[in-house]
Amino acid sequence: MNSSTYRNIYAAVSRIPRGQVATYGQIALLAGLPGRARQVGYALSALNDPSVPWHRVINAKGEISPRSGGSEADELQRLRLEDEGIRFDSHGRIPLHLYRWRPQEAFLDTVSV
Repeated sequence: MNSSTYRNIYAAVSRIPRGQVATYGQIALLAGLPGRARQVGYALSALNDPSVPWHRVINAKGEISPRSGGSEADELQRLRLEDEGIRFDSHGRIPLHLYRWRPQEAFLDTVSV
């Protein structure tokens, strides 16, 4: 994957507001990579920029995707999301109907009719 693809992914992730989440597929679509959610995961695993809010990206089930190799990133992700006011249900899922970022709606709110 080329560096411009990663930059597009990081730019899309950087737009997710505090207290909201987006799915890997949603970020892929916003980055111009429809159907390539897995590439978003690869890009985030290679991320070296602490200013990109990687922790706001979750899977389509509303879950934190487990990392291979026993990484502590899963717990860190949950703690960061909880610090932003995001709550998990009893199954460890984030209710997407409450916390999913809807960039189209945010755009429409800024447009005067």
